[in-house]
Amino acid sequence: MNKNIITALILFLVGTAFVLQDDTLTTDRNFERQNDNDRSTVSVIRVEGTIGPTSMQYIERGLRKSIEAQDEAFIIELDTPGGLLDSTQDIVQILLGTEHPTVVFVSPRGANAGSAGTFITLAAHVAAMAPATNIGAASPVAMGGGEMDTVAQKKIFSYAESYIESIAEQRGRNAEWAKSAVRDGASITSSEALELNVIDLIADNLDDLLTQMDGMEVEGKILNTRDAEQNRIPQTLAEIFFSFILRPEVMLILTLVAIYGIIGEVTNPGGIIPGVAGVIALILLLYGVAAMPINLAGFLLIGLGIILFVAEAFTPAFGILITGGAVAFFLGALMLFQDLPDEMQISLYWLIPATLVTAAFFAWIVTYGVKSLFAPVRSGLESTIGKTAEVTDSILPGQSGRVFFDGEYWTAESDKPLNEGDICEIVEYKGLRVVVKPLTKKQENPDEQN
Repeated sequence: MNKNIITALILFLVGTAFVLQDDTLTTDRNFERQNDNDRSTVSVIRVEGTIGPTSMQYIERGLRKSIEAQDEAFIIELDTPGGLLDSTQDIVQILLGTEHPTVVFVSPRGANAGSAGTFITLAAHVAAMAPATNIGAASPVAMGGGEMDTVAQKKIFSYAESYIESIAEQRGRNAEWAKSAVRDGASITSSEALELNVIDLIADNLDDLLTQMDGMEVEGKILNTRDAEQNRIPQTLAEIFFSFILRPEVMLILTLVAIYGIIGEVTNPGGIIPGVAGVIALILLLYGVAAMPINLAGFLLIGLGIILFVAEAFTPAFGILITGGAVAFFLGALMLFQDLPDEMQISLYWLIPATLVTAAFFAWIVTYGVKSLFAPVRSGLESTIGKTAEVTDSILPGQSGRVFFDGEYWTAESDKPLNEGDICEIVEYKGLRVVVKPLTKKQENPDEQN
C-alpha cells in the first residue's frame, strides 16, 4: 500500500511537470503562429496585486518573449498598491537594462500605481495612465513594511529618494516630484501626472494607447503601433501556483500542514500520507521564506510554541504550557510577516482561528499520540486489558462465572456482582482466569419488552 502511494505521488509530480512543459510549449507555438505575418505586433501582460518575486519573473519572461517576437513594444498593464522593495528593484533593473521599447500602462480606470508601482512606471520607456487613476505614495515604509528606528528610517528614505531620482532622470521625467513621492508620500491623479511630466500620455484603453504611441521614438526606433496586433502573454500555471503560495495566509496554512503532518507521522509511524504532506508543505514553505523577507524572530517564537505544546504532553502543567504555546505561536505568526507591506500582512481573521486550531490539535492529538510512544508495550493477553466482554454466566464476589470476548469463553471473577448479559471491562489476568469490573448494563431490546 505504501509503495502504491509513493508511486502515485511520483507519477503525479512527473505528470505535472509534463503538463507545465506542454503548456509552455503550446503557448510558445501559439505565440509564434500569431506573429507569423507582416503586421506589426505588441506583447501585453497584466500585472495586478502586490509586487513580488513571481511578478518579476512574469515581467522578465514577457519581455524575453516580446524581444524574440520582434514586437514594436512590450506593454505592462499595471494595477498595484505596492510590494516588496527587492522585487521592485529587480523589475526596475530589467526595464532600465533593455533597449526593447517598454510601456507601463496604469489601467483600467480606478487603478493605482502605488508605492512599488511608481518606481516601475517611471522606469518604462513610455509611461501612460488611464483616466481616473493614481500614482505615488512611494514611501519606503509602505514598500518594506515593519517598524524602523530613526537612523534606519533616514538611511532607507535617503536611498529610496536617490534611487527614484536616478530612475526619473534616466527616463527624462520629473525627478523633484519623484523624490516627493518618496519623501512626503505624494500621490497625484493621471491628469496631474501628465501636467507635471511624470508620465507621457493618458489613454482611455489599450487601442487608444497604441494609436497615441504611433510615431514615437524610443531608443532610436520609430514605433509603428497603430492597429498593431495585440498578443497577450498569460501567466503560466507555475507562476500562478507560486504566486498563490506566496500569499501570507497560504504560507500560514503551509506552516500548519507542515507541523501537523510531521508531528502526525512521528506519533503514528507508517502513516505515510501525513509525513509526505508535511514534508511537501515544509519544502514549499522554505521556498516562500527564501523568496519573501520573513522575520526570523517569528519563526523562533513558533518553534518555541511547538516545544511548549509537546512539553504539555509530559508535564502536569494543567494547561499552562498549552496556553504559553498558544501565545508564542500567535505572536510568532504575527511577527512572521511583520517585514512585509501592509497589504501583505496576515489578517487576524486567519491568525486567531489558526492559533486556536493548533492549540486544540496539540492538546488533544499530541498529548495522547506522544504518550502512546512511551506507553508499556502490550502483546498477547495484555493487549486485551481495557476491552469489554459480555457476561454469559452470573458472577458474584467470591464466586466465578464466565464472560465472552474475542470469540472465546473465559472463567471470570469480580468484586462486584454481574448478571448474565451485563457488559464488563477486563482489568487483569490471573492465570487462566480474567478479572473484570462492571461497565454498563446491556440495553434491553425494546421489542422484547413489549
